[in-house]
Amino acid sequence: MNSHTTPIPEPIAQLQRQLDQFRSTQSHRAKIPEPLWQAAVELARVHGLHPVAHPLRLDYMGLKKRLNGGSSAQRKSSPPRQATKMSFVELTATPAKLEECVIEFESAAGGKMRIQWKPTSPPDWTSLLRAWREAEK
Repeated sequence: MNSHTTPIPEPIAQLQRQLDQFRSTQSHRAKIPEPLWQAAVELARVHGLHPVAHPLRLDYMGLKKRLNGGSSAQRKSSPPRQATKMSFVELTATPAKLEECVIEFESAAGGKMRIQWKPTSPPDWTSLLRAWREAEK
């Protein structure tokens, strides 16, 4: 295990002091105020997720969601986002006979879909992906 620790940049240390002060005056598990979250998001844009989330004792995935798309309050008031870049994978038929097939998808927003079927009756891909995209909105 490496005993070398990297010093915390001053802007992160300042926010750490603010969060410590907030936490010392609140009950356990009190909601962090939006301005403190926003400050953490701005720092994560500069320094990265882990270097901000770890010393501030913030939920990594919560900070990541805010960094990628904002809080739920911001999403409701902001205009719809542009379509995100999608990756495509070409599926080719194999000569082997398959008993069953399973495909899992995961969106950038964290949504997941698992499709399991018998190869004799393939799913309607267009309808499935359209329904999934609608559910992600």
